[in-house]
Amino acid sequence: MMTAEEKTKIEERIVDVLRTVYDPEIPVNIYDLGLIYKVDVKETGEVDIDMTFTSPTCPAADFILEDVRQKVETVEGVKASNINFVMEPIWDQSMMSEEARVELGLD
Repeated sequence: MMTAEEKTKIEERIVDVLRTVYDPEIPVNIYDLGLIYKVDVKETGEVDIDMTFTSPTCPAADFILEDVRQKVETVEGVKASNINFVMEPIWDQSMMSEEARVELGLD
């Protein structure tokens, strides 16, 4: 049985690894870009992640999805991952963190 605290720790570690994943065209990680919509750690150690891309035709989409899957599955406590590519809501710049906006010179 997984405690709420254990779940939170795993989620934090997942966020840490998500911050190491980049769209090759953008110098900001996918987490701070706001491309991750949901990280749901289940009791079983399975993780559901909903994510999107800055553009539905992102040429690096497959590469990024695979990078996310591989990195998430290295996190201690994660047994399997289910990475869902979603188009709703459509991503826009308001979803970016303050750091990402500064990094890209938007503020």
